[in-house]
Amino acid sequence: QVQLVESGGGLVQPGGSLRLSCTASGFIFSDYSMGWYRQAPGKQRELVTTISVKGTTYYVESVKGRFTISRDNARNTVHLQMNSLKPEDTAVYFCNAIGKAWGQGTQVTVSS
Repeated sequence: QVQLVESGGGLVQPGGSLRLSCTASGFIFSDYSMGWYRQAPGKQRELVTTISVKGTTYYVESVKGRFTISRDNARNTVHLQMNSLKPEDTAVYFCNAIGKAWGQGTQVTVSS
């Protein structure tokens, strides 16, 4: 069945880095644009970044220059490299195959 499984979340100090991964199965990964969303406590889920089937990327203003999305079609995986993390980046991060499926989410906590 269609499945997205995220990994790589955790607790990190401000200024630190984390790398999230999302592995897909059950559909043709290379046919879909992929995205990362996040949801902080008490807030709505928001788009963070997307990558198209051709590799074109989009970033929300608040993460530009700090986050990098990439995809590995051979491994059906999309990554999110997060650098210079801030406390306001704390949220559950969700992988999305746009128009197809959602992952279960992985917690990212930025705190000293």
